[in-house]
Amino acid sequence: MRMLLNIQIPNEPFNTLVREGTIGELMAKILDDAKPESVYFTEQQGKRGAVMVVHIDDASAIPALAEPWFLKLNANCELRIAMLPEDLMKAGLDGLGQKWK
Repeated sequence: MRMLLNIQIPNEPFNTLVREGTIGELMAKILDDAKPESVYFTEQQGKRGAVMVVHIDDASAIPALAEPWFLKLNANCELRIAMLPEDLMKAGLDGLGQKWK
């Protein structure tokens, strides 16, 4: 299943890790472990953030994706299921519309 992992990173401990010169190694380790389809770094509510597209086989994979962000960066993580247009086409919306009209 394709998921969006939205990550909001507070200034600390990130700033300290930047000053120490260790943030690059940490980020590489987290991303290497997560193996995202893609990752985008962005601003979120005036702070650092990222959005990763990941694939998981079942919900038990979620802690392995989120815990590194929680434990190492005190980040907030939100997970959302993401569908491609093909997924939406297989959802049977026409039948659901008839069932629930």
